[in-house]
Amino acid sequence: MVAGMTASELLAACLLDAAVGDPRWMPHPVKVMGAAIARYEAIVRHLAHSPSVHRIAGLVLAVGLPLVVAAATMGIIELAARIHPSARTAVVVVLSFTALAARDLVDHIKAVLRALERGSLVDARRAVAEIVGRDTERLSEPEVVRATVETVAESTADGVIAPLFYLVLGGPALALAFKAVSTLDSMIGHLDARYRDFGWAAARLDDFANWLPARIAALLLVAAAAVTTRRAGAAWRTFRRDGAKHPSPNSGRPEAAMAGALGVQLGGTNWYDGRPIQRPLLGDKENALDRQQIRVAVWTMMVACAIGAVIGIVILSVMR
Repeated sequence: MVAGMTASELLAACLLDAAVGDPRWMPHPVKVMGAAIARYEAIVRHLAHSPSVHRIAGLVLAVGLPLVVAAATMGIIELAARIHPSARTAVVVVLSFTALAARDLVDHIKAVLRALERGSLVDARRAVAEIVGRDTERLSEPEVVRATVETVAESTADGVIAPLFYLVLGGPALALAFKAVSTLDSMIGHLDARYRDFGWAAARLDDFANWLPARIAALLLVAAAAVTTRRAGAAWRTFRRDGAKHPSPNSGRPEAAMAGALGVQLGGTNWYDGRPIQRPLLGDKENALDRQQIRVAVWTMMVACAIGAVIGIVILSVMR
């Protein structure tokens, strides 16, 4: 099957992501998707100002871009397969690797941690601003830690486990279609006045695409907690108790599991464009939000992702 992949290809893609991450010099499909989204939005806003037209245009974009990405990916793989089986394998591995973001996430988190360790809260705020959407200029150190831990938990789901899930389900074509959905949500899936109409479909599609992967990620974080903090029971209870409190149908699940795994309390007041937004409290305040929690969160995320990768490789091995 052209669109699918083998266990060895998935293993190679995971190892490539762990070794290389997201080199800035390398063309990345998400950058192309982002440019296409921005161009499409500019055209729509230039031609139309009606909210109803924006809603229809947003729906066309939300459905059309993932379909185009999937079709283009399958076309590239088919072309490579006609050249040589080894060329197909290489293309599948590289495309699959671009769908994963574990190493890139770890690199960003390490930048925050290094800034905190050298006592530069200003640099830590700048580093965390690269991975969160909230205002960071006035964050205290515990708030920087909280933002970082929340991002680690959420990104475990949508940056690693969800792409792994779709790679196993349908190979790089489906995984990159998911990345298109995720990119759409990050760029236009907002509830503010600018994107309420244009981005509604992207936000709903992202909720749907992440629904099962977010819950799988939470369960994997619970399993990882048995290794990293020996708090699997607490992670499970917090996931069950607090996972549904978050306004997002998905984000609260891995965040609650991570809060239980670390014995910290996440959530509280976040600031967006100068306005406070209250997020529900997840977990119990057993441990302080200090920089050690970042280290443990990253370790827990890495173990959870490794477990997920092994499960995916086993599934592909059995299916073959």
